[in-house]
Amino acid sequence: MAVMPQTGSSHCMHFDTIQCKVRLNGIHSIANTVEASKTKEISFGICPSSWNSFKATKSLNLNAVEVQYKRGYQVIVAASPPTDDAVIATEPLTKEDLVDYLVSGCKPKENWRIGTEHEKFGFEFGTLQPMKYEQIAELLNGISERFDWEKIMEGDKIIGLKQGKQSISLEPGGQFELSGAPLETLHQTCAEVNSHLYQVKAVAEEMGIGFLGIGFQPKWERKDIPIMPKGRYDIMRNYMPKVGSLGLDMMFRTCTVQVNLDFHSEADMIRKFRAGLALQPIATALFANSPFTEEKPNGFLSMRSQIWTDTDNHRTGMLPFVFDDSFGFEQYVDYALDVPMYFVYRKKKYIDCTGMSFRDFMSGKLPCLPDEYPTLNDWENHLTTIFPEVRLKRYLEMRGADGGPWRRLCALPAFWVGILYDDISLQNVLDMTADWTREERQMLRNKVPKFGLKTPFRDGLLKHVAQEVVKLAKVSLIPIL
Repeated sequence: MAVMPQTGSSHCMHFDTIQCKVRLNGIHSIANTVEASKTKEISFGICPSSWNSFKATKSLNLNAVEVQYKRGYQVIVAASPPTDDAVIATEPLTKEDLVDYLVSGCKPKENWRIGTEHEKFGFEFGTLQPMKYEQIAELLNGISERFDWEKIMEGDKIIGLKQGKQSISLEPGGQFELSGAPLETLHQTCAEVNSHLYQVKAVAEEMGIGFLGIGFQPKWERKDIPIMPKGRYDIMRNYMPKVGSLGLDMMFRTCTVQVNLDFHSEADMIRKFRAGLALQPIATALFANSPFTEEKPNGFLSMRSQIWTDTDNHRTGMLPFVFDDSFGFEQYVDYALDVPMYFVYRKKKYIDCTGMSFRDFMSGKLPCLPDEYPTLNDWENHLTTIFPEVRLKRYLEMRGADGGPWRRLCALPAFWVGILYDDISLQNVLDMTADWTREERQMLRNKVPKFGLKTPFRDGLLKHVAQEVVKLAKVSLIPIL
């Protein structure tokens, strides 16, 4: 689900002038102009009931990261499903190769972008039951044909769509996800969200399908939710009960919105990683939106966040080592090497490697693929199976927020851009959180799902810290809004 600039054949994607006119009765698509009238809200308030008109006209230059040929590897970013046929290993990977892969994400500030991913639950209007895969396939085909998206197939099953740098994918229980393009401004991000929801609604409404923006499925039992025909999810579904009690709920009954942001150096990555981890409980509290389970209050403000505390502790959490003086790209690689694997993708099939070590894979000692060595594609795929509160790939993913209605989908990137893309705000946050202990950060992570902004912290409540953080974000955003 990559949304920031990725490697591949060196090329430049250029969208001509983008005119984003967003109002109640007119929406212009980012990728291709779509004029609509009488736009209604998507059910449960995913689309805006009103929004001040704005025009964002900007030439958008989306440059792929320069491809490097090194040590016999060609770096090619995996699609969904991953690609492996074009990647040929001529020498075993070294740890330095894995570190260099992360380093390749560094880019100058003028090339920083904003990527937003968001998920939502689809349901039948008449029965309030979840969409079946056959309905999802019809919806994907309809969007593809009407709005010129390329289909992504796994075998003979449609599992997603791609258009430029945007993609639509399916989570394990059919949650519908947009992985947005890497965009230059928050206005473009909001226009992209609005365009996507318009396109989905235009096809779904004719099918009697609506969508719900929320962090945890409030009505259905897990047994009621269809399983998507994706090989990696079969492997995860079998593995999850072995490593936690709530992993299947994570897969089938949660939705999130996350923001992906860039860094210009290792030092910049470290600063943003630390600020992001320290503030992630605040983001969870601000965007908490999952208080119901099977039609009853569940006792949590963010049930989605609570579920991650007992999903798989080997690949989740607050990553205290990020605050060590020795932390950098190499230390993250060491951590990722020991996170148990899920799968390896070969010849268009997923091979179950659950519980095995990527470190062993590097030595050709993977029992499921004896005497075979990983490619950089394998490494990239492995990084997508790690789920901490902030995740490092060739950009940083802020992962703490619940899915929600339209305004929150635009608010989350604004929050994180205001903090992490402004040097003064970022330094203020680092100063503010510098003396927070490991135990305090973990305490906030543990208590916020239940108490939200009312979580006690030091001499007050977490909401008092959150108010200061939101002020910092707001001040830094004023010049660009």
